[in-house]
Amino acid sequence: MNEELLGNLGPLAPLAGVWEGDKGNDVAPDDDPRETEINKYRERLALDPFKPEENHTQVLYGLKYSTTVWRLNEENPFHEELGYWLWDQAGKQVMRCFVIPRGVTVIAGGTVEPNAREFHLVADVGSETYGICSSQFLDQEFKTVRYELKVTLHDATSFSYEEDTQLQIKGQSELFHHTDKNTLKLLPSRTQ
Repeated sequence: MNEELLGNLGPLAPLAGVWEGDKGNDVAPDDDPRETEINKYRERLALDPFKPEENHTQVLYGLKYSTTVWRLNEENPFHEELGYWLWDQAGKQVMRCFVIPRGVTVIAGGTVEPNAREFHLVADVGSETYGICSSQFLDQEFKTVRYELKVTLHDATSFSYEEDTQLQIKGQSELFHHTDKNTLKLLPSRTQ
C-alpha cells in the first residue's frame, strides 16, 4: 500500500484495507412498515486509497469503497454500497459519499481532527452541503430525512460503526430509526 497516500489520509488512514465482520445488527421496517424486523448480518468492506483529487485550492485524499452485506446463513447479499471516504485536511472535514442501489445517494460529513479515533458524520435531506437524495418512490414512501454515522477506531485491526438512518414512512407521524451497527476486523493483508 502506498505509504505517502496513507500519510495524507488523516483520520481515514487506519481504515485502508479489507475488513470483515459477522456481528452486525440491522433494525429496519418490516414488509408491513408498522412493524420492525431485526436482521443479524455479516459484511465485507474494501477501502482502497487513491491519489489526491484537486478541486481548485482544495485537495482531497480518499478511499474508494464497496460494501456487501449478507444476512447470517444466507448466500445472496441484501445490501450493497459504493462510494468514497474523503479527507480535506485544510478544512478538517471527513466526508462519506455513497450510493445505495435502491435509489439513494448520501453525502455525509463532519469536522474531524487529523488524529481522531472517533468521528461523527451527518447528512440532512434538503441540505446543500451534506445531504440526501432519493428516488421518487422512496421520497414518497420511505423518505430519508437524516443520516448519522459514528465510527470508532479500536486499534490497528478493529473498528466499529453505528448508523442511524431516520425515515419518514408514509402514513406514520413519528420518524423510524433504521439502525445498523457492526464491528469489523482487518484481514491479514491490506491488499486483498
